[in-house]
Amino acid sequence: MSNLDIFGAILGFALTLMVFSYLIGDNPLFRVAIHIFIGVTAGFVCIIVINNVLLPRMIVPLISGSMEERLLAIIPMLLGWLLLTKISPRLATFGNIPVAFLVGVAAAVAIGGAVLGTLFPQINATIAIFDLTTSRGFDTNKGLQLVNGIIILVGTVTTLAYFHFGTGPQQANPTGLQSLLRGFNQVGQVFIAITFGFLFAGVYSAAMVALVERLSFIVDFLKSVLLPLLST
Repeated sequence: MSNLDIFGAILGFALTLMVFSYLIGDNPLFRVAIHIFIGVTAGFVCIIVINNVLLPRMIVPLISGSMEERLLAIIPMLLGWLLLTKISPRLATFGNIPVAFLVGVAAAVAIGGAVLGTLFPQINATIAIFDLTTSRGFDTNKGLQLVNGIIILVGTVTTLAYFHFGTGPQQANPTGLQSLLRGFNQVGQVFIAITFGFLFAGVYSAAMVALVERLSFIVDFLKSVLLPLLST
């Protein structure tokens, strides 16, 4: 093991203990560790942005690119300079242009990703389960597939109905459509609760895996340090 590996193991051991010190309450050691992690993350993101975005897409085209590439590189540079005007209260109005552009692009990407990456695949998967043209008979597997399809269909429809906000407030004599949507709403709440339960279980399992890995690291580090001392 090289000196760099030893230094990295000692540093990791110290930072792990500093993070675990939060078990006894908020303290300066935990805050120092969190600040180190945030600083390292911010530095890593800056390096990635500079090497993968600014240099190849803006600096290099301005220096050695064609006229079209230089014109295209000037646009993000101007938007970046306008975004810096948000620092000054007097010039903050000019910063609304790049902010509006960023919000619009982010909203378009989010909506497009939700529709093309989630909604349409969910609809296609729900329809494909009921496609009996690929089956040769109603056997046990196909029966289970049909049951799964019905559950997925009910869960999809009722979950979408839960986010329907056009039923209005509770009325003494609701219409048939309002009663139907409220019934779907209640069933959708059950599916959403089950989904959140699975998500929480996944997060909890990931946290437990990380905890076990850190505890195993501490034990291995102590063994590597103490065993040579005890053998001598």
